[in-house]
Amino acid sequence: MTTLDCPCLRPGLALVQDESDPRFVILCDRLRLSERPQRLTLRELTWLQFFDGRRSVREIQVEAMRREGGTLLPIDLFTTLVNKLDEGLFLESPRYRAFLAAPIREPSCIGCYPERPEAIRKQLASYFTDPRGPGLPRQRKPDGRLRAALIPHIDYHRGGVTFAWGFKEVFERTAAALFVIIGTSHYSSNRFTLTRKDFRTPLGIVRTDQEYVDGLVKHFGDGLFDDELAHLPEHSIELEAVFLQYLYENKRTIRIVPLVVGSFQDAVMTRTSPAECGDIARMIAALKKVEEETKEPICYIISGDLAHLGPKFEDPEPVREPALLHSREKDQEILRKAEDADAAGYFQVIADEKDARRICGLPPTFVTLAAFQPRRGKVLHYDQYVHPRGFESVSFASVAFYR
Repeated sequence: MTTLDCPCLRPGLALVQDESDPRFVILCDRLRLSERPQRLTLRELTWLQFFDGRRSVREIQVEAMRREGGTLLPIDLFTTLVNKLDEGLFLESPRYRAFLAAPIREPSCIGCYPERPEAIRKQLASYFTDPRGPGLPRQRKPDGRLRAALIPHIDYHRGGVTFAWGFKEVFERTAAALFVIIGTSHYSSNRFTLTRKDFRTPLGIVRTDQEYVDGLVKHFGDGLFDDELAHLPEHSIELEAVFLQYLYENKRTIRIVPLVVGSFQDAVMTRTSPAECGDIARMIAALKKVEEETKEPICYIISGDLAHLGPKFEDPEPVREPALLHSREKDQEILRKAEDADAAGYFQVIADEKDARRICGLPPTFVTLAAFQPRRGKVLHYDQYVHPRGFESVSFASVAFYR
């Protein structure tokens, strides 16, 4: 039997009520692999419970007959639904497995940036030349002192200027062609997740360095690909890769290593240094070891934001100025620890407030600082987005770390 003979819904799906018509529900893709959600009737919704991979389409037809009082519905109703869901990549089927097995990860953030390459170049250039921006990057011989950079992963429209401050420093201060991007994981509960896929954007394909990935797997051990699916919708790698492509287009052939890091909430709540958690300590050691074995410069890009406040993030009240002021003050406390390159102190500030402000950049920042121990940091730019009606606020910064 093929998967379509016994259809099975794939992971990462959710059902929501169709607000425009209560007779329908919407099957949504939380992983954003499907191009559009599927609108289903309430009758079709009852059939989905039988899409478990154990029943054939004929058996689903019979189960539906039992549920609906003995009327055997035409088999075409069920095969049409199966085909519709399969075409939309909602089923675990050969089509879906082929999509997952593809060696190239397709872009998932179109809309944050345009589809046309020239429009992307214009958009990103505007962040450098913005009155708040750092000016266009200068072509000069890098001094090689830059070790890493913390750069936001908020959408470009809200954080583009801060991106530009970080990437200008990267472009001018490192000779690296290998960029290890260590980003916040938004779609996986796993601590660390790698992918071997190359990344396609409208600016072309940026290759993933397989030799570095091999080394990380060798020194860390198993489990780094257990939830590789989480990379497909993830923006914390893609938004950095697009900026790198723009900067080095026609100048240098770059490669990346896409590593995302899950929550450190267990360490925060127990006030345990993340370096004392076995898997985190193992990753810190593995990163150090791979760097020792790599015979070329490496630049580490930390993809992370700072505080997340407001009802969007389950706070009970809209964001007001007193909360914003308090958050800015706490952000500055965190950033002072970053400028000291003090991973333990950075963590401690966040743990002391039980991560009440949801500092999503904690995991990748701690891992990078602990692994590579730069001598000092420098805050290049800080900003705080505030929704006009207080629905949300997100703060973010670019910070350069030097040898």
